[in-house]
Amino acid sequence: EGYDISNTQGGLSVASMVVFIDGVPAKKEYRRFRIKTVEGANDFASLNEVLGRRFEHGLKEKAEREAAGLSPIGGKFSDLPDLVLIDGGPQQLRFARQALLDIGVNVGHEADEIAMFGLAKKQEEIFLPDREEPILLDHHTPELHLIQRVRDEAHRFCITHHRGLRGKASIHSQLEDIPGIGKTRRRALLTHFKSIKRIAEASIEELCQAEGIGPAQAKVIWAHYHQKDE
Repeated sequence: EGYDISNTQGGLSVASMVVFIDGVPAKKEYRRFRIKTVEGANDFASLNEVLGRRFEHGLKEKAEREAAGLSPIGGKFSDLPDLVLIDGGPQQLRFARQALLDIGVNVGHEADEIAMFGLAKKQEEIFLPDREEPILLDHHTPELHLIQRVRDEAHRFCITHHRGLRGKASIHSQLEDIPGIGKTRRRALLTHFKSIKRIAEASIEELCQAEGIGPAQAKVIWAHYHQKDE
C-alpha cells in the first residue's frame, strides 16, 4: 500500500491509499480519506491520522470477518498489507510508524509484522524505520521503478481527488453567495444546468425551469450574475 497527502495551504487536506498486488495496481482496493483531526498543512500529523484510521478499521474488520468464518480478503480494510510505502523521508516515516505502534501493530520485517519504508523524492532515497542511513538503489533497477510507480500512483490518486474537492468547494461557495438560495435549490440548479457558467448565463425564464426555482428566486439569481457592477 502507498500513501500520500495533499492540501491547499492547509485547507481541504486529503490522503490517498493505493494498493499494488503482485506489482500490479489493484484499483478496486484504492481508498481516499478526508483529514478530520489535523488543522493546517501538517503532513506528518495527517499521515499519523490516516495510518491509524486505516489500521484500526482493518484490525476490527479482520477480527469480525474471522469470527464469522470469512477470509480477510474481500473486506473494505481487513486485508492488511505486507508492505507500506510512505511518500516522504524520515520524519513522515516516523509519524506513520508511530500510528501503527499506538494501536498495537508491530512494524518490522518478521512474519507477524508490517514492513514500512519512506521514499524521499529528491534523490529517491529509501528510509527504513530502524536504519539511519538511507538506501540508494540504482536508478535503472526494476525494484526502484516499482517503488516509484506506487509512489507516483498514490500522488496521482490524491491530487485527482483533491482537485475534485476544490472544484466542488468553489462551486458551492459561489452559489452560497446568492441570498435566499438554500442547499436544496443549489442542488437543483446544478442538477439542471450542470455548471456555474450555464447558471450565470441563463435567463430568468430558463432559471425557472429548475426544480424549486420560482420567478422570485430566478430574479434574485439573475441579478446576482448581471447586476454586480451597477
